[in-house]
Amino acid sequence: MINKTELILPGGDLERVKIAFLYGADAVYIGLNQYSLRKTEVRFDFKEVKEAIDLAHKQAKRLFVTFNIFAHNSQLDQLQTDLSRIAEYGPDAFIISDPGLINLAQRVAPKIPIHLSTQANTVNLEAIKFWQKQGLKRIVLGRELSLIEIKEIHKSVPDMELEMFVHGAMCISYSGRCLLSSYMTGRKANLGDCAQPCRWHYNVFLEEKMRPGELYPIEESEEGTTIMSSKDLRLIRYIPEVLEAGVTGLKVEGRNKSEYYLATTGHAYREALTLIENNSYQEKEKNRLEKELEKLSYRGYTTGFAFNEAKLGEISAGRHQNKAWAYLGIVVAKNNLIAVKNKIKLNDKIEVLTPDGNHQDKIINITNLENQNLPEINPGTINQKVFVELLNKYPINSILRKKL
Repeated sequence: MINKTELILPGGDLERVKIAFLYGADAVYIGLNQYSLRKTEVRFDFKEVKEAIDLAHKQAKRLFVTFNIFAHNSQLDQLQTDLSRIAEYGPDAFIISDPGLINLAQRVAPKIPIHLSTQANTVNLEAIKFWQKQGLKRIVLGRELSLIEIKEIHKSVPDMELEMFVHGAMCISYSGRCLLSSYMTGRKANLGDCAQPCRWHYNVFLEEKMRPGELYPIEESEEGTTIMSSKDLRLIRYIPEVLEAGVTGLKVEGRNKSEYYLATTGHAYREALTLIENNSYQEKEKNRLEKELEKLSYRGYTTGFAFNEAKLGEISAGRHQNKAWAYLGIVVAKNNLIAVKNKIKLNDKIEVLTPDGNHQDKIINITNLENQNLPEINPGTINQKVFVELLNKYPINSILRKKL
């Protein structure tokens, strides 16, 4: 795979793995919830891990399994058992950050390649040479690297596969090595239980040494400062530069994100790669695909450290996200049976995203499972489904959305 560009999407559960592959992923990364840094949103047991691996291989695609936690002694025996068990399913790689777990995986599952997680903070070529000597096949680079630095690394270690994040949420701490959650809430981020205190609003005060007790507030807004809350990463415009730097693995963050997020990011980045391959990735297409990614909920976008240091103005306003479009639902069966995600109303002008592109359409009729016509439908329970009559019929896993 060293010479093949690989689009790598997250999978929080088996259904999202299917969506990721359908909308353009070459590979998907998943994990058992107890060993994932998003364990509250990740839903995989051993049976489902095997199903995901089999699904990938049937499509000649790849499936990576993360063991991303920084393990304590009490977890090692169970980790050894679980690494060995998943190795029998034939994943295409383990993604690991902890050197101890790397040592353990190489001992109990020597045939499974290991990719070094971004959590290992790899940001220089000597570190990559070290990991190469340990037998690792790919490095998921620290997000603090610039493209100039990545190019230097590739030139120095050309036979090491390099992967980097090109889209998704950014952690304000160095490659995710954060202690805030553990210190403030007792929930340990590096064991998969982060409370995301970086997204909270804070009151910050300045105290002059000779005036103890006289506190001067430092505020960005009436709600306080969100100086630790980063904007989201988006590099779709700069994929040619990323590839030129020697990166072969383009990774999207978000195992806690919805199928809508996966379909939108997967389709956009896959189209960018296709246009690049055809030497037709021009300014018009770059602008269009950037606008496509603004149909998601996001915290503002940044290029992060790709072009040297992150700039001023890269801080997001806390937990609140920009949202110009609503995810209405997903087609789950023929005749446009929709799993409802947001309110759908008669005569709504909508857009339908399918693996072959966007389609403009309109809500003509809404019928519940009892064959009653409805003027509108709300999500209600998690399993709320209705038949929606549109101008056209669409394949299963098509996405319905509407501009707000």
